[in-house]
Amino acid sequence: MGHALCVCSRGTVIIDNKRYLFIQKLGEGGFSYVDLVEGLHDGQFYALKRILCHEQQDREEAQREADMHRLFHHPNILHLVAYCLRERGTKHEAWLLLPFFKRGTLWDEIEKLKDKGNFLTEEQILRLLLSICRGLEAIHAKGYAHRDLKPTNILLGDEGQPVLMDLGSMSQACIHVESSRQALALQSLGCVLYAMMFGEGPYDMVFQKGDSVALAVQNQLSIPQSPRHSSALRQLLTLMMTVDPQQRPHIPFLLSQLEALQPPAQSQHTTQI
Repeated sequence: MGHALCVCSRGTVIIDNKRYLFIQKLGEGGFSYVDLVEGLHDGQFYALKRILCHEQQDREEAQREADMHRLFHHPNILHLVAYCLRERGTKHEAWLLLPFFKRGTLWDEIEKLKDKGNFLTEEQILRLLLSICRGLEAIHAKGYAHRDLKPTNILLGDEGQPVLMDLGSMSQACIHVESSRQALALQSLGCVLYAMMFGEGPYDMVFQKGDSVALAVQNQLSIPQSPRHSSALRQLLTLMMTVDPQQRPHIPFLLSQLEALQPPAQSQHTTQI
């Protein structure tokens, strides 16, 4: 989880017999809250996600989210540090302790560059996309689809490596038909690629005009011309945003294309941006 650092009110919590110092609230939404905490045993910062559980179903959903995190051990998928369920009177809170990413999300990076009149370079885009695809490949291998892939759900590590978050959206997303899972991922991934290339989502203008996004995605996307991007990268985006799901390339094909396009000396799993 990512956000800027700021020291506010103090307090401590204990998780798995380790004490953590409360630093500040990072955010909230719906029935969940995210706090920045510091481990007193290691001096590291963590994001503590607290989910308010009103009913048994809420507790089961929180447990499924924790199980999704534990299912993966991959450098491009957010891992779970610890999980516990705490009683709060007649209610419960599910606590998920997660790594803290001070650089924030991919969208934060895109916005910061836009504010300076800049964009991600093609080299950066190719490295990011390759690592994102590797994370998706690991998710698909377990029989799941992410369901909510977007720049705000991709964290950036200290070296710029992308890490997929919000695994709770996968809790009900087990898909056994390979082609359906791949087609779903490629359209969402295409939107992420578009945002990295142009600094905005492909359907932002549709929202601004008040038109239907559901109708927009039924028509082939018009990709802006830009001297920043090679024909190979534009072709990848065109393939990923193809209207017919069955015509979109699968992740293994995309990985092979991206690996071939990487700079020879730096075609590793890390992504410097």
